[in-house]
Amino acid sequence: MWDYVADPLIYVANRDVWNAWTPADRDIVRAAALEAGKQEIAIARKGLSGNDMSMLKEVEALGVKVTQLTDAEKQAFEKAIQPVYDKWTKQIGVDLVKRAEAAVAARRKA
Repeated sequence: MWDYVADPLIYVANRDVWNAWTPADRDIVRAAALEAGKQEIAIARKGLSGNDMSMLKEVEALGVKVTQLTDAEKQAFEKAIQPVYDKWTKQIGVDLVKRAEAAVAARRKA
């Protein structure tokens, strides 16, 4: 386990449809999407985070060896993937990457 999941969820609506809705309707849809995202994250992480690591115990009971990476191992992994990170940063733009990093950092604090 190396704490790589950021739970990105993307909700889309046709621009013409979105613009046809009232601002109140758009707010309702936006709020529903945010709530659905929170529920999905809770479901996806159940038994895999915080004080509840029960899913790991279930997996290990099936014979799977789960390895918790040390900080040094995580840093080595980050170093190994840096060229891929750099390539995609150039392709999609520094601004978008910084926004994504800020969103991930904010979520980790939550």
